[in-house]
Amino acid sequence: MLRSSQMWFVCLLVAVLHFPSSFCGHVVQLNSQNFDQTLANNKLVFINFYADWCRFSQMIAPVFEQASDLVHEEFPSGVVFGRVDCESEQEIAQRFHITKYPTLKMWRNAQVARREYRGQRSVDAFSKFIKEQMTSRIIEFHALSDLNVDTSKRTIIAYLESKDSDNFKTFEKVAEEFRDDCSFHVGVGDASLKERQTGENIVFRPQHRGAEGEMVYMGDLRNYELMKSWISDKCIPLVREITFENAEELTEEGIPFLLLFHHPDDKQSVDLFKLEVARELVQEKGNINFLIADGLKFSHPLHHLGKGPEDLPLVAIDSFKHMYLLPKFDDIKKPGRLKKFVKDLHSGKLHREFHHGPDPAEQGHEEEEETTETESPEVTGTETETETGQGAETQRTGSGKANSGSGRKEQTSPPETVFKKLAPSYNRYTLLRDEL
Repeated sequence: MLRSSQMWFVCLLVAVLHFPSSFCGHVVQLNSQNFDQTLANNKLVFINFYADWCRFSQMIAPVFEQASDLVHEEFPSGVVFGRVDCESEQEIAQRFHITKYPTLKMWRNAQVARREYRGQRSVDAFSKFIKEQMTSRIIEFHALSDLNVDTSKRTIIAYLESKDSDNFKTFEKVAEEFRDDCSFHVGVGDASLKERQTGENIVFRPQHRGAEGEMVYMGDLRNYELMKSWISDKCIPLVREITFENAEELTEEGIPFLLLFHHPDDKQSVDLFKLEVARELVQEKGNINFLIADGLKFSHPLHHLGKGPEDLPLVAIDSFKHMYLLPKFDDIKKPGRLKKFVKDLHSGKLHREFHHGPDPAEQGHEEEEETTETESPEVTGTETETETGQGAETQRTGSGKANSGSGRKEQTSPPETVFKKLAPSYNRYTLLRDEL
């Protein structure tokens, strides 16, 4: 009998050690068989994309598991912590463009959040994040007099008949997706009756505007994709602000920056920059990020360009290899000037002309409108190089202009990128490839 019990225990131990469990605590091991089903069956799914050999993945695993246990106590259903072994589930990793370990992404109602989790990696931080995500951001008003709109934020207001309607459910779903981009308000029943004389409706109120600036959603209130597209267009601005908090996220998008460096008290240059970008560069959305930056907080890029706070406002491009400065801020007022600046980046003209001067065909009539740093000696790099060939020496210095007296052509490399250094750090991630 004793021998039989011992054999049973050994068999049980072997089974436990070798059986590929789908759970680790309350963390679900996701694979191609259960991935989509898990997303579809839960309101919120928080996923750790990892590799066993990655030391950061090894460090985060027990923390992630403890957080899942803690969250499960408060939300026993509807919330799942999952993990994907990207080495064995390469198809899933490629599907969601995983380029570093660990990557933490969240799904809400089977829709992946636009922003991945980049916060602190602790039990408390993970738990707090999920609890916040499970708290609705929609502000309900019970009378029109209670509608208190923060004019500093972009706002969506819904006037609906009932919380039980398909229209409300669609609005709620879209609102949760853009919860970090807009402020959402809703009035149902008698609270919105006065605004529903012609039927249920949703309006967008821009920043710093009152009801007179509202724009009405004209689409089907039950059409999720249509409403999502409309709210995305209203809540995600063409020109965004870069901060130290979102710089990693913006940099990881991997497309160049067109930046306005401005003094925080200078709103006029910001408005002008936004106007000109909207007028000339809408078609470049997705090819380049249009950003405004506080020139006092981002003093290092200015110093790198040879500029200081007294030179603000400034417009520059960071290609993630080099930085290029528009010679004069007022140039953006000239029709087509900002568009040409971006076009010259894409064509390689900015880099080429920095090294070799204006293209011969354009040197005469574009001397006043040179778009590279060679126009502004203060913007040049500090390092010097010497290249020799055929007995002649080319000295790379700061001005980038030919010195006809010495017979040498003075050049420089454009200042190196600064914002690339704000990309995901090797101190937090194992990076699979450097795409920037």
